[in-house]
Amino acid sequence: MPAKGATNPMVQALSPPGAQSTRAVSVQDVARTFHARGHAVPALAGMNLIAAPGEIVTVVGPSGCGKSTLLELICGLQVADAGTCDAMPAALMPQRDLLLPWASALDNAALPLRVHGLSAAEARRQAVPWFERVGLQGFERARPTELSGGMRQRVSFLRSLLAGKPVLALDEPFASLDALTRQEMQSWLEHVLASQARTVVLVTHDVEEAVVLGDRVIVMSARPGRAVADIAVGLARPRRRTDPEVVAIRERVLAALGAST
Repeated sequence: MPAKGATNPMVQALSPPGAQSTRAVSVQDVARTFHARGHAVPALAGMNLIAAPGEIVTVVGPSGCGKSTLLELICGLQVADAGTCDAMPAALMPQRDLLLPWASALDNAALPLRVHGLSAAEARRQAVPWFERVGLQGFERARPTELSGGMRQRVSFLRSLLAGKPVLALDEPFASLDALTRQEMQSWLEHVLASQARTVVLVTHDVEEAVVLGDRVIVMSARPGRAVADIAVGLARPRRRTDPEVVAIRERVLAALGAST
């Protein structure tokens, strides 16, 4: 266990190890099939995705096309049946926040630090400054039931961030939020990621969200999922949904989605 007062290298090293590499995530011809009740259900077949260090890649596709399976493969939570999936260490933020109801927001966020061997006091000490950075100052002692949906998602994101991994895999992080809160959280996430040297693979059903947040948008086919389009965004940030360039790229993504089903 680290000595009292020691910092956690997993948190301090915000630049991805091996940043000189051109690939933080490399998914090549990946196939994944599930078996249930004697039936084979192919989730992915011939899936390809590349993410460079520091790049934000958003992924859209029809429901059930294997997007969540893709993120779990990137995080090492599943193993591909065929093809290769290589990635720098990755942390998964699932669709639901999965906060511990009996723990404070601070203790929920600091959980990865405890897993890395820090004491409760040291983990809290390192997590506290982040609450101001993510707009949660003053809510450190609040229980999850005392937080709004957007605030809970910030705690969940902070927990993923404090895991110290160079790759963040975000699975529809704002899907459960109302439209107004969702747009606020998108702006907030864009601001936070601008100061973090992390590679991000973000799955979403919201095409505008994919274009507003992503450097590239990967469009997947219906199950079994594969990439049918890789669309570069190439727009300066911040972006607005009503910007003509955003609208034009959104239409390209929607066209690719229409052709993929």
